[in-house]
Amino acid sequence: MAVTGDETESAATGDIPAYQLRSPNSGLAQSIVMAASPGGMQSPSSQHAEEITRKREVRLMKNREAARECRRKKKEYVKCLENRVAVLENQNKTLIEELKALKDIYCHKAE
Repeated sequence: MAVTGDETESAATGDIPAYQLRSPNSGLAQSIVMAASPGGMQSPSSQHAEEITRKREVRLMKNREAARECRRKKKEYVKCLENRVAVLENQNKTLIEELKALKDIYCHKAE
């Protein structure tokens, strides 16, 4: 949801700002009233602290998602490597058997 910046005053309270929010998917406007603290609006330092906290939470959430994606990709990579090892082991076993067969043929002809 995006804040449109349209600030209107509520007729009932007179001092609590209301914001129009628009959902990017539906385009429908929704009104939300921001409740003010009993002592009035928050101080700039408290707003700054809340902004820093909010940014930190967003960063941590993005980091968790990135870590989850990284672990998923690593599992997929390891699974591909394990499959490749299995294929190469089978190929190696086949080649060893073929080599033994050729050695047997060569040894019998030499006699």
